[in-house]
Amino acid sequence: MPVFPKISLRPEVEHYLRNVFKNTELLNAFGLEGTEQKFEVLLTRLSQPPGFTTVRLNTHLASVECIRDLLTEEIQKQLKDLRKCDVRILPHPKLPDVLLIPVIGPRENLAKYSSEVIVGVQCGNAVLRGAHVFAPGILSAPKFMKVGDVVSVFSDIDGKCTRGAMEFQGNKVFVGNGIAEMKRSSIFCSDKPLKGIGIRMTEPVCLSPCFDKNLPSVVVGHVLAPVPGERILDMCAAPGGKTTHIAALMHDQGEVIAMDKIANKLERIKQNAALLQLKCIKAYCFNGTKALATDATGSSTDGPPFSPESFDRILLDAPCSGLGQRPNMVCTWSLKEVLSYQPLQRKLFTVAVKLLKPGGVLVYSTCTITLAENEEQVAWALQTFPCLRLQPQEPHLGGEGMMGACLSRDQLKQLQRFDPACVPAEGFRFNPEEEESSQRTESDFIQQANKDTIGFFIAKFVKVP
Repeated sequence: MPVFPKISLRPEVEHYLRNVFKNTELLNAFGLEGTEQKFEVLLTRLSQPPGFTTVRLNTHLASVECIRDLLTEEIQKQLKDLRKCDVRILPHPKLPDVLLIPVIGPRENLAKYSSEVIVGVQCGNAVLRGAHVFAPGILSAPKFMKVGDVVSVFSDIDGKCTRGAMEFQGNKVFVGNGIAEMKRSSIFCSDKPLKGIGIRMTEPVCLSPCFDKNLPSVVVGHVLAPVPGERILDMCAAPGGKTTHIAALMHDQGEVIAMDKIANKLERIKQNAALLQLKCIKAYCFNGTKALATDATGSSTDGPPFSPESFDRILLDAPCSGLGQRPNMVCTWSLKEVLSYQPLQRKLFTVAVKLLKPGGVLVYSTCTITLAENEEQVAWALQTFPCLRLQPQEPHLGGEGMMGACLSRDQLKQLQRFDPACVPAEGFRFNPEEEESSQRTESDFIQQANKDTIGFFIAKFVKVP
């Protein structure tokens, strides 16, 4: 029996995606059996966490060697039972600001205890990426649970567990063992706002430090290739990791405008910029679809709306259906919700093209797997805006674009799609004890890390004069 089930989707969504991954172009290239097999692998891989934790370094504050030493110490604090020789940290040969940490697991032989804590599926997903269980995520706990009790933690993947229940017999997935940091009454019977760690994970199924960064999210900043002194727009900037990366790549020289329509997310960007001592970032709460100044609105001398052709480079990391996120054991979205993003993305893209200077670079990215939000958007953009040309990407660590949007082979090669289905269904497994006799080289690890990622898509355009 597999450690994780395949992702649970609404029937109409699974039917839609199955047809996407069995489109005519793919069927002609790989046949019915090949396309169906790859789609089943994709559903299985989406429910599992990536095999590597990615750490992006802020090298303007410290050297790689210094950060690596600090990281080793931090990992040993987080994973106290891990021997120092078991901590493997790999530099990425094409990304000088990235370190990779193989995830240990999934560990299939962990004992399960009679005392069970049930958590919501999002909480369970976070545990699989190295987090502890925070109290608001707990749905069910044993009647007499007290601080210090050893418990097994399960994720309620059908959303059927009633909050406050003492036990749950429904569909659940084991995510590890931990120690209760709160008694049951403090979780379910308190009038105070619920916060803090409820279960400290000691034996997670997937053992990894809690650094929530994904390799493609770092790649996209390098593909944008910002240059010191330029004016750059991060159009949908929250939560701000790509914004600070752009500023760091520019050596904090120039101007990075971060824009998002949700105010509290913008505050987090400002806090992170201050923490990282990045002074070139300016953050504005503004709707990106209205960021282009018109005769009626006029342009601002500083913030949005902006005059046409006022940015050297633009990153449009667009709002999307997020179907490439991992691990994701359950997606409850309707087909209408999944399909709702394409029109918004096109509105944002149209504004971005008008804000871009002639000769400027526009990078479009999503963390989803659909054709409609990725390759079909590229085909639409090239037809709608004759001034745009696709550009090769560097680095190019993912695969080429997916067939099905009537793009040429040369055009598909210029796109970058990180496809979890490229990894076999059993996935990447790392066990430090077995690794001593393994023949795998560091190059093997890097190649695996480039494949075993979230689903992600990148397209790079230049605006010809």
